[in-house]
Amino acid sequence: MIRPPNVTAPAFDAFLAESAAAVGAAWVKIHDEDVHPYGRVMVPFEDDVHMPSAAVCPQSLDEVRAVVAAAQAHSVPLWPTSTGRNMGYGSSAVAVRGTVVLDMRRMNRITDFDPELGTVVVEPGVTYQALHDFLEAGGHDFWIDFPGPGPLVSPMGNTLERGHGMTPYGDHFANSCGYEILLADGTLFRTGLGGISNTTSWQANRHGIGPSLDGIFTQSNFGIVTKMGLWLMPAPPAHKTVLAHWPNRDDIVKLVDVIRSLRVDGTIANEGVLGNATIFLAAAKRRSAVFAGSGALPPDLALTEMRAVGLGAWNYVFSLYGRPDRVESDWLAAQRRLEDSGATLIPDVRDGTQINELTLKSFALFNWVGGNGLAWFAPVAPARGRDVKRQFDLAESILSKYDLDFMTGSQFGTREVLNVIPLIYDRRTPGRIDQVRVCFNELIDAFGRAGYGFYRTGIGFMDRVAALQGTAREDVNHRLKRALDPKGILAPGKSGIW
Repeated sequence: MIRPPNVTAPAFDAFLAESAAAVGAAWVKIHDEDVHPYGRVMVPFEDDVHMPSAAVCPQSLDEVRAVVAAAQAHSVPLWPTSTGRNMGYGSSAVAVRGTVVLDMRRMNRITDFDPELGTVVVEPGVTYQALHDFLEAGGHDFWIDFPGPGPLVSPMGNTLERGHGMTPYGDHFANSCGYEILLADGTLFRTGLGGISNTTSWQANRHGIGPSLDGIFTQSNFGIVTKMGLWLMPAPPAHKTVLAHWPNRDDIVKLVDVIRSLRVDGTIANEGVLGNATIFLAAAKRRSAVFAGSGALPPDLALTEMRAVGLGAWNYVFSLYGRPDRVESDWLAAQRRLEDSGATLIPDVRDGTQINELTLKSFALFNWVGGNGLAWFAPVAPARGRDVKRQFDLAESILSKYDLDFMTGSQFGTREVLNVIPLIYDRRTPGRIDQVRVCFNELIDAFGRAGYGFYRTGIGFMDRVAALQGTAREDVNHRLKRALDPKGILAPGKSGIW
């Protein structure tokens, strides 16, 4: 049996006994067949490297308090998860082998809903499917914004990782408001206006008086978020989803610049997604069906396949929302400027992720090569065509060295582009896990030298990515950690914070 690092057998046994008393013996997982699923990863590490020692599954805040108290008493590290579906970043596996997973998926209540303000409060285990069903059952005219894995994942988990979706509410952190947080010493507090007695505005105003603290509990290990408020998007009276495609790889500079202009002035209200020919091909076919050679897929082959179905080297799906007259006006403006940049437009396409429809279509990528290997490489580029091209050229040159296919599903903020690049590989191929890990580290180092950072990364790479942000930033994070969790029991190593 694995034990947490630096924890004696008697201390660990005492922690497990106290946890069982709090949550019930059936909800303390210690046997290999129950624990190993938590440690299975898609990222390029062997499962055992990030395997937990146990998992504890509380159902209420009081049970979380009791488990945290036991962990504090016996110096046992905990790794909080919501639904553990953080696929391609580490799923529910732990950064430090032997850490105990605090699995909060049984905490699955929607504790508050305000139909006038369009706000909802959820616990960690509420999924996007559950929230969608709740709104549908009540006949509430709101949309939710969900990420690629859609139905399976938790709004809280995705928001705390600062994930993104596809509607105008696609920046999930920006559309959250009001956190309830349990600290390592048992202190429970609420951010913003949540501490006011009989608060009326906890989900209406994020800040209140003094420092705004919500952000320090995202992508961090300073506390455990046990409730979170979300802002819901009123269902628009009209919407229109459009696919714009450009014929040539060299079109990337001008297309990024025109999309930026449409995003900054508000003509296009959602982030949309820009995919190259290869990622669109991977969503539709298996690699073996189109290429039997060695090395990375030739880009011209993917482009030929896309042209055969009426698409291009670059394909951007976006939506327009609002009153019918506003949608029509924005459509005419976007159409003119996109066509001037050389795009061909296909109006009125279907993309459920942009219109409140839950879908599992993103999982089609797993069929590309098989073998369940996936690691998301997620650099941030300023929304300038020359920067996006530089990132793509750099990524493609490194990926090709390791026989990995370059593909991207890029999302447009107003002034930044999140270039989400999947490294898809077969974990069953001998030596392949090690090769992809070396490749990923080379990508991090090369992008860092080029002056680029990342919006998100997975276990095994967190220290390296965090180091790019400088020693002063690391020191501030360390000081916050020592102040809020001096024994370091919460998610050690999360985001490179120790």
